[in-house]
Amino acid sequence: MIKKLQFKFIAISMLSVFLVLLVIIGSINVMNYRRIVRDSEKVLSVLAENNGEFPGRHELLNDYGVKDRKKLRFDDLRGFGDELSPEMPYESRYFTVQLNSNGEAVLVDTGKIVAIDSETAIEYAENLWSRKSDSGFISNYRYLRQYNPGGMMIIFLDCRKNLSSFRSFLFYSLICSLAGMIAFAVLVLLLSRMVMKPVQESYDKQKSFVIDAGHEIKTPLTIIDADAAILEMECGEDNEWISDIRAQTRRLTSLTKDLIYLSRMEEEQNRVQMIDFPLSDVLTETAQSFQSLAKVQNKTFNVDIQPMMNLCGDEKAITQLVSILLDNALKYSDHEGIISLKARQRGRGVYIEVFNTAESVETENLSRLFDRFYRADKSRNSETGGYGIGLSIAKAITEAHKGKITAASADGRSLTITVVLP
Repeated sequence: MIKKLQFKFIAISMLSVFLVLLVIIGSINVMNYRRIVRDSEKVLSVLAENNGEFPGRHELLNDYGVKDRKKLRFDDLRGFGDELSPEMPYESRYFTVQLNSNGEAVLVDTGKIVAIDSETAIEYAENLWSRKSDSGFISNYRYLRQYNPGGMMIIFLDCRKNLSSFRSFLFYSLICSLAGMIAFAVLVLLLSRMVMKPVQESYDKQKSFVIDAGHEIKTPLTIIDADAAILEMECGEDNEWISDIRAQTRRLTSLTKDLIYLSRMEEEQNRVQMIDFPLSDVLTETAQSFQSLAKVQNKTFNVDIQPMMNLCGDEKAITQLVSILLDNALKYSDHEGIISLKARQRGRGVYIEVFNTAESVETENLSRLFDRFYRADKSRNSETGGYGIGLSIAKAITEAHKGKITAASADGRSLTITVVLP
């Protein structure tokens, strides 16, 4: 139980850190990518306004009223393409392709780039002819389609350097995030042991208290039962008070034994003695002991067990597990109800299903059926005589065998408890 709680704590912590890193790294890389797109769009818009070329330096000076070339500042170019650098014409590598109305290349200009020849430029342009988007990426180039009366001109801007930087930053940010996740996992693992240590100690003390108190209670209960038996011999068996004392003493003794057994199962669940035994024979024998009880209560008991099944586990514990499930089905089934026990081997697992009809089943509380002292039908406690610990023992036995136990109700008028044992 404590290990499961520790695992949940680590899992929740790791998930929280993962989501935070995902948001941070994702946001940074998205903004970085959008910056690349925005800057390339600015450059392409300048090229589109000037028919696929950059305006000359003297044109920039005249447009912004700067007469002295030496006094040309970066601030003088604000507004021209939104904060574009004066070195932009010399830093940018681009090429253009003019297509006619039929999508055929009529003019190719690759004078401002070395990595692309005319044939490749035409191939890129023809691939973009049928695309609906007027801008985007093809390979490492950002393109912009400029329409004119004769067809269209496609401008390609080389973004190889920016995209390479983007990919490098993305790769290293992921590597750093992964390293951080691993370091955080190790740190959380170490700290979780410190956090769970008081809980573990408290849980161990609780189990020790239940076992010790159970043993201490068993002695006075035995004495009370013996004294009641002597009084019954002296006063006669018709004394209802003595009979009630003996009945409640037996009930309390049974509860004490179950609590001790449950605590030991949880304490030693990793040290269950596993041996191979014929599961089909054990299930059949256990089911036969409930046939007469079902018949007396006018209930139908169906048994469907696959023959020749074997299981590696604790035979006595499995017998008790099935007995608890069948006893629970008998107690809480409706009048003249139906009870069934099915066992099948599927793959590497053994599936044991215990089904019973009922007057009503609270489907929203099915997950609580295996809690200690929980009883779904509180109005029938005096009739059934149970105290809500049987299914807790069944769960402990199942988990001790590395299995899983679940409860389900298809229509709210029946209950199916399924045990899966590896």
